[in-house]
Amino acid sequence: MSLLFRLRTSHMEPPPKGASQVALVVKNPPANTGDPQGMNVFLPLRSFSHVPPKPSEQGLDFNLWSPTSIAMFLSGFYFIFPGSLDTSISQVVKNEGKGAKRKTSDEEKNGSEELVEKKVCKASSVIFDLKGYVAERKGEREEMQDAHVILNDITEECRPPSSLITRVSYFAVFDGHGGIRASKFAAQNLHQNLIRKFPKGDVISVEKTVKRCLLDTFKHTDEEFLKQASSQKPAWKDGSTATCVLAVDNTLYIANLGDSRAILCRYNEESQRHAALSLSKEHNPTQYEERMRIQKAGGNVRDGRVLGVLEVSRSIGDGQYKRCGVTSVPDIRRCQLTPNDRFILLACDGLFKVFTPEEAVNFILSCLEDEKIQRREGKPTVDARYEAACNRLANKAVQRGSADNVTVMVVRIGL
Repeated sequence: MSLLFRLRTSHMEPPPKGASQVALVVKNPPANTGDPQGMNVFLPLRSFSHVPPKPSEQGLDFNLWSPTSIAMFLSGFYFIFPGSLDTSISQVVKNEGKGAKRKTSDEEKNGSEELVEKKVCKASSVIFDLKGYVAERKGEREEMQDAHVILNDITEECRPPSSLITRVSYFAVFDGHGGIRASKFAAQNLHQNLIRKFPKGDVISVEKTVKRCLLDTFKHTDEEFLKQASSQKPAWKDGSTATCVLAVDNTLYIANLGDSRAILCRYNEESQRHAALSLSKEHNPTQYEERMRIQKAGGNVRDGRVLGVLEVSRSIGDGQYKRCGVTSVPDIRRCQLTPNDRFILLACDGLFKVFTPEEAVNFILSCLEDEKIQRREGKPTVDARYEAACNRLANKAVQRGSADNVTVMVVRIGL
């Protein structure tokens, strides 16, 4: 199979005289490395083939044929079309690495969206079934400050336009610090705000509307908590991470603040192995963009922490740090589910301090394949195995010495 590479632009000028109106064709591409964004794969460029531009297509707004455009193309700004334009489409967007353009102030204010992976295959009316399971352990902490929410189906509550959306699900984990009030508040209110703001009528773009809904929801939830926290005597100083997965039909929207993570387990047919694909982005003050925002706001980073104290650079709550550059604007990523996807793992850093994502995924897979775990208490075998996977992984994290609270949530993906 060959991969057809082609830039989509909102403005396309004719190529220079003598140049072909072409797209790059890659033959015999290397096997998938497991990166959902395709960012670290360098493919050999073999030949060219003719592809007429379509004026109606929207995409990167620059001249395809200029040297700058070619440089940006080779830097990774590309769209990938497996096979031909009439078959399945896989879009990959890259804006990372050396020489990558930094976010603008508008992007920082409005959040960032990254296309993890989108595959548009032959039309299918099958919506994957999603069901969440969870286990939590206090560990060595005096108080359990984590919180979580599992809503397998909130379609009726959201009341989306039936012509566009048939199923909505919501899963989230919150890791509190400085107390339980911020994480508990977020767990109780964030999805309620999301439901109220979810689009009820017809929309031009579901993706843009859902993204705006998530941004508004996080902003509103943070403002509500800060208002309540500041009214107390003394004022609450609690804060919380937030990692949420909103499933709209077969599209996942992952919005997160802080260092809790979402991982997708996807089977790779070529390597015949399962891969752990990161769906979220960690926010800590040592990252360049995070540190620059904090310093621009008048704060500083000492010992890898905001003002030498706070470990995360984005959160709900933490009112005393909001004037120092800590923000509640989430990163938002989008991922299209495929038949090769097995489950989603959401967990706080209490797990990832002692488990790599790959180790955690393989541990869960071993539990799901354990034939000793059978139907119990009237529950189907599959439910028993997922529950066992959550409990065993949480226990193992504590055994490995995680001193933090541990929350493990696994969302089964099925038909």
